[in-house]
Formats: sequence, C-alpha cells, structure tokens
Amino acid sequence: MKLDGLHHITAITGDAPRNLDYYTRVLGLRLTAKTVNQDDPSVYHLFYGDELARPGLDLTFFEYPFAIPGRAGAGMVHRIVWRVGSDQALDFWTDRLRAEGIEVERDDASVRFADFEGLGHELIVDRSGDEPLIADHPEIPAELALHGFDGVRAYSAAPGATQALLEELMGATPLTAGGDAWELRGDKRGGWIALDQPPAERGRQSAGSVHHIAWYTTDAEQGEWLDRLNEARIPNSGVIDRHYFHSVYFREPGGVLFELATEEPGFTVDGTVEELGRRIILPPWLESRREEVEQRLTPLPDPRADWPAVRS
Repeated sequence: MKLDGLHHITAITGDAPRNLDYYTRVLGLRLTAKTVNQDDPSVYHLFYGDELARPGLDLTFFEYPFAIPGRAGAGMVHRIVWRVGSDQALDFWTDRLRAEGIEVERDDASVRFADFEGLGHELIVDRSGDEPLIADHPEIPAELALHGFDGVRAYSAAPGATQALLEELMGATPLTAGGDAWELRGDKRGGWIALDQPPAERGRQSAGSVHHIAWYTTDAEQGEWLDRLNEARIPNSGVIDRHYFHSVYFREPGGVLFELATEEPGFTVDGTVEELGRRIILPPWLESRREEVEQRLTPLPDPRADWPAVRS
C-alpha cells in the first residue's frame, strides 16, 4: 500500500468573505465546494481546488467568525508548499502578490508569503512529474497557475517518533540525509512533509493556522490502513463517512493531526463539474436542516458570477 501524497489541507479562517476573495481572486483557485463543518454545522467549510476538484490541490477552511489570530507551534503545520511550472511563474507570483500589497520573500528557488491571517505559503518550481492540477482564472494564464501541493512544513513535538511513524507505518521515504523530510508517493501522485525546530512559544490553533492534513488513499485500501493503525495501537477515529470522501483521523506522535482521505466518491456526487461551488451543498443527513443551517451562515457570492469567458 502506498499513499499518493497530500489529499487535502484544512485550515481555519475568521472571515469567510475575505478568505473567499483571497483564495479565488488573488491565488486563482476554484471554489469547489461551499458546505459546512459536519461536526459543527453552524460554520462554513469552504473547499478550493482545481477545475475538477481533484485530490492534491484541495485547500479547505473552517470558518469561525471573528476568531483570534492563530500561532503555529509544536504539533502543527506552519507552511503549505505549492508547485508552479517555472521560474517565470515565480516572477509572475512575486509581482502579483506585491501588487496586492502582500509582503513577499523571493530567492532563487521560491516565493514565500502569508495570507491575510498569517497562514504561511511557499511556491517552488514543480519537479515532480505529476499531472498539474490547475484552476481556470481570467487573470492567470494556465502556464503560470498553481499546480497543486508539493508538501508541508511542520513543527513536531517528538521528531524521532514522527520519523518512525512516517517510515515504519506509513511507508514514507526519507528525502534528506539529515532525516528532516519524507515523501509519500503512490501510483498517482506524491507529496512530502518536512520537520522544523518548533518555536519556544506554545502554538494556538485559530485563524490562519492549519487544523489537519489529509493523505491520499482509496476506498479499496483504506480498510487496510485502518488495520495497520489498530495493529500499531494508534488511537484513531475509525472510518467516518464525509459523503464526498471517507476519512480516518489520528494524531501522529509529534502532535500533527493526520487524516487518511479517499479519492471516492468526490464532489460531483451531488452534481456536475460545472455546478461546483455555486450553491451550499449538504450531506444527506443535514439536508432536512437546510433552512436552519443556511440562516446561520454569512451569504457568500459566486466568485465566478461576473467573469468574462475563460479558456475551455
């Protein structure tokens, strides 16, 4: 069994309208699903991705209105690393972000910045050979768009134990001689996690912080992964039906919350690709509460409502 890199990354925002603008207009992602946190239906769960809502470029946010700023610490992911197609794309994003008033750190190999709530991002040139996952955007040519996740950087409270779990249970391959980065690569895609020395200050999970990361598997193999976790006596959630995919959650020894999420059935289970992100979608067990749920949520615009025609 192999995991195909990152399936999705879930973070927290305190301002859904501003978050929507930032990730669709500025970063050029597609709003692929507008739904709610299934464990707390009073708040949004927003999904951003490529044109087809595929795993590998699936950044999601729980909205907790007016949440105080978060702070990454031990047991938390502190930076999301994205792929782009070329050095020219790095130039494009440096200029685009600075034009938006966003502070950018640029060197020969990457572009680093943070969103309006402090969530760290980095862009690097794609050397993976994986299929690029690209969203259409009228201001961003396809050759310059984001290609999907490359990896994440995290702070582990127990690096040795994190390393052991990654290599011995999850089948990760060390990427560096120093043992601070590991790749999980399957037949479809790959992705990595790197560990940095945590700051002395304790972390706070709130706006602008990562809640959890999900590794990419399939329905056919998820049961075997669950058996492997249970045999290793790692506490976990068991399989949870999220309607759009199936999930198993567990916390790795260094504190980062991991999820094993399936490719199936995907966001088109409720409609066509063309309809993605246009309306609030709910799993069947919440549909009877739609009126109550929608009344609690801040109305959000369709970010593509006023678009000119885009490439096919």
